Amino acid sequence: MRRILHITLLMLVLTTTVTAQTRKVQNRPYVDLRPLHFGILVGMNLQDIEFQNVGPQTLTLEDGTTEERTILADADRWNMGFSVGVLADLRLSENLSLRFSPTMHFGAKHLRFHDLTATGNRPQEVTQDMKSTYLSLPLDLKLNAQRWNNYRPYLMAGINQTLNLTGAQQDYLQLKRMDTMLEVGLGCDLYLPFFKLIPELKFCYSLRDAIDHDHANQLTDTNKRAFANAVSRGQSKMIVLTFYFE
Repeated sequence: MRRILHITLLMLVLTTTVTAQTRKVQNRPYVDLRPLHFGILVGMNLQDIEFQNVGPQTLTLEDGTTEERTILADADRWNMGFSVGVLADLRLSENLSLRFSPTMHFGAKHLRFHDLTATGNRPQEVTQDMKSTYLSLPLDLKLNAQRWNNYRPYLMAGINQTLNLTGAQQDYLQLKRMDTMLEVGLGCDLYLPFFKLIPELKFCYSLRDAIDHDHANQLTDTNKRAFANAVSRGQSKMIVLTFYFE
């Protein structure tokens, strides 16, 4: 996380200082005039999820008795993964383009459950490593500033439809197969002699409940079901640092 913040600061400093430079010979001066161009991307991601907890819940035990449990769930850290994909960029105007960049995001979310009413031999805390493999299909608008020498900063925003490819055998919580994310970010086109390099930092946030609540009904262990039902809503989050090569 600290490395990504440092890279973001460096990008901001770079984009604010280029205007003070004198004009230089431009690399690939006509590359942005093409109506459609393609590229590849590699990067890293940090995955997280934000929960709304149910609070006290009444459980029916196997012997027919009931008990009240209070379990809180939290994603206790950001987990780093990697991303790879391809890019198609459609030029709409001098400063606006439409991008489609199918991407595979490999990562995980580390979950921790706190059983506030645990007694006897029951664990007070349990953890879950939720592996996440996403096929991401974002459609973004890219708003470009005017090019200066071999730099061109930009802002981007769009909608990201994701497909969760992770298997269904999760211990407690499980994510839905489909999710929709809003994403915003910034970056800078760097025009090199033989290709264009584009570092970009973007933030993705789920627009709907990402938890598969039907999974809890499939668990036969009453104790596991209590942990699975402890969450009423969960929204996935990602921070993605990407390097495009066009």
